[in-house]
Amino acid sequence: MENSKLVEILLVDDNPGDAMLTQEAFKDGKVKNNLHIVYDGEEATDFLFKRNKYANAPRPDLIILDLNLPKKNGKEVLAEIKTDDSLKRIPVIILTISKAEEDIVKSYELHANCFLTKPIDLNKFFDVVRSIEDFWLILVKLPDYEK
Repeated sequence: MENSKLVEILLVDDNPGDAMLTQEAFKDGKVKNNLHIVYDGEEATDFLFKRNKYANAPRPDLIILDLNLPKKNGKEVLAEIKTDDSLKRIPVIILTISKAEEDIVKSYELHANCFLTKPIDLNKFFDVVRSIEDFWLILVKLPDYEK
């Protein structure tokens, strides 16, 4: 992504503390961004499909998705994203506390673009979020959805 474009990021995480830390890490980042935060799977799909209070939500350039969510879990949200023609090309990064092999395998079977485990250490958590920015928003070339 070019640094001149404002990047739209959707963070789906039911932990307000982790959401705040992610927001802090992106705020100090190299790429200008709008970080939108939703706290459960139903809110995530409402945001993505522009339903209810999210009727005017922007299309995210990147989705950071936790697996352990209330109302609709992250795997269900991921499956909906990756089977919808209008959303399936948006990179989805799984960022979760899970280290379970079955969660890793299932996430990739559902076409997650990567799987990261949330570190418990605060500095390492910031490092992981910055690595997301460095890779997905600076190095990787993503399609321009406005064309």
